[in-house]
Amino acid sequence: MNKPLLGAALAVCLAGGLTGCSNAPAGGGSSSGGSLGLSRDDALLYAADPDLDAVFVMNTSTLEVTKVAVGRTPEKLLVAPDGTVFVANRFGRSVSVLRPGEATEAARFAVGVEPVGLAVSSDAKTLYVVNATSLTSAETGTLMALDAATGQVRFETAVGREPRGITLLGDGKAAVSLFKDGDVVLVDTASGQVVKAGTKVFEQLNRVTLGIDTPSFDDKPLPGPFPGSMSGTSRPRGMEALLTSHDGSQVFAASLISTDGILDTGKPDDPLGGPGEPSAAGYGGGSCGSTAVASPAILTFSADGEALVDDLATCGGESPGEQGERPPTLLTSNIPGMPVQGPRALALDPTGSFLFIANFDSNNVAIVPTTQKGSPSAFGVSTAPSAVPRSEFGVGGSVRQLVNVGAGPSGIAVTRDGTRAYVFNAFDHSVSVLEQLNGRVANVGTTVLGADVLPPDAVAGRKLFFSAVDSRMNNPATGISCGTCHLEGREDGHVWNFPEGPRQTPSLSGRMLSKTAPFHWNGEFSDLLAFMSHTVQRRMGGSGVTPAMEQQVAAFIESMPTPDNPYRDTVATAQVARGVALYERAQCATCHVGVALTNNTFADVGTYVTAGRVVDQPSLLPHGGLNTPSLLGLARTAPYLHDGSAQTLKARLLQGKDTNRHGLTAGLTEAEVDDLVAYLQTL
Repeated sequence: MNKPLLGAALAVCLAGGLTGCSNAPAGGGSSSGGSLGLSRDDALLYAADPDLDAVFVMNTSTLEVTKVAVGRTPEKLLVAPDGTVFVANRFGRSVSVLRPGEATEAARFAVGVEPVGLAVSSDAKTLYVVNATSLTSAETGTLMALDAATGQVRFETAVGREPRGITLLGDGKAAVSLFKDGDVVLVDTASGQVVKAGTKVFEQLNRVTLGIDTPSFDDKPLPGPFPGSMSGTSRPRGMEALLTSHDGSQVFAASLISTDGILDTGKPDDPLGGPGEPSAAGYGGGSCGSTAVASPAILTFSADGEALVDDLATCGGESPGEQGERPPTLLTSNIPGMPVQGPRALALDPTGSFLFIANFDSNNVAIVPTTQKGSPSAFGVSTAPSAVPRSEFGVGGSVRQLVNVGAGPSGIAVTRDGTRAYVFNAFDHSVSVLEQLNGRVANVGTTVLGADVLPPDAVAGRKLFFSAVDSRMNNPATGISCGTCHLEGREDGHVWNFPEGPRQTPSLSGRMLSKTAPFHWNGEFSDLLAFMSHTVQRRMGGSGVTPAMEQQVAAFIESMPTPDNPYRDTVATAQVARGVALYERAQCATCHVGVALTNNTFADVGTYVTAGRVVDQPSLLPHGGLNTPSLLGLARTAPYLHDGSAQTLKARLLQGKDTNRHGLTAGLTEAEVDDLVAYLQTL
């Protein structure tokens, strides 16, 4: 007889050690997320492979595999209640449809730019698709409702910048995640009307630091200051996967939390360089009161859009009752040297008591209780039931168990009886099988579905770029990867506070990196090897980068396409033609020139930050100015400038326009600014 995947933990649950164990799903279906899905009877496993432009269908009994060609770069997949499979083709601006019992694509629906989120109504009649941008504007993404049978669009609603995930709530609403803004939007699924455009998740995470709350224990105020108040606030970033609790009362969001604190860059002598031993202190690990550069998290929201999260300075909830009725906020490992990073996909066990989290950067699955009762307290005192071994929790670890899988896990599915879970490892094109073994969840086998199509150097470089567990790239205590800041190989929209000033993460994807040396906003690194050696050793705590590793990472970065752009097919309209002429007249091409649209030199264009908590230090800039960035893919990289102070391209052109320090812009009319923006958006 097969045992439930979490049989030991659930036995404790039944004995009263944990709460929330009675929330069994009404429909009894499998739970899955990301690139993986199961048929209702768990007989067929579907995996979307973005490298191969295909969906693999695996018979879970015989392990026989069928390959079905779909659109370009299939990244997300959903199995509807009637067995229909919908596949979001990220670079195909389409959703592929696979009908039950058919081994070919049955239909392909046209949608928006970079479809990345899928949901379907309980009657399987309406398909909801989240598009990273609309077909006409990069400044907002959309939620689109389609007839699931015909693909006819019922409504399309702007939901905010760069949305990614979606989950349906039981009260006729959908929650949509905003990737770079780190927030949730609620939409009425009947009318398409946005009913809540965001939450107070930032304020709730930083209640003590912002002075909203005074922390206490046993109703007595605790003495300050707290670590969070000294290191600054922290912000959600990279919010993608969403999942609704079985009772419909909560939404779980996989996210990162990025610090606003001033970073210790691991350079013990000169802020821009100098001798010193490699250090893991630069970015550090995440814990209560001291989040790392970007700490993994599960952010919980109520069904009406209220953020139910810990305060990051004290790890305390809003109240003891509220704190216990949701998952812990920070995902902290209970195993030394085995970090958690890059939460990418979510699934629930059949009881709704445990979250299974596929961690893209740390190549593992974290199992976390959906309530904190029986978890370690915020003050490091374990309240674990005696029936559960203390090692199950560790000291301060919020994760119940970690299971290693393959490289780049991007999808997870748990069977309806809870005896098995499947994980799709995107970089290995394989499926790992998790089952209970000797009272613990274990990886019991792997099936390879396909072969690499990228060049070998790019394959190896991608694994290095996204790995938070390769000791050459980082110290496991830091638990970060290159992809932690360069999300999806692009950027996170976050401004990091360095000793020399604020610096926004630049996008790497499709920007011809090999042609844009020197590197960093300060330009202190003459080549990629020098840049990687410094960042990996001084900041990430890795043992070091070899020339071969640098070449592999460079090969991967060069292989990444420019993000899809709603203006890519813009015809040579009169407005764009005027913008081309204005680009020359304003002398933009003086600096932004050549195939990479940068002359790789330095300039002071009047944008230094001179007031506030973190200011620019021009004396620390080795070349007397900031490095000129590439303009390739400009439309998708908001906010703009090194300090992220311009939210739109037009705002950038208007900022300091009359000074003529960033091009000859003083004489431009507002209409001409609009023309120039129209051209810049096509780059």
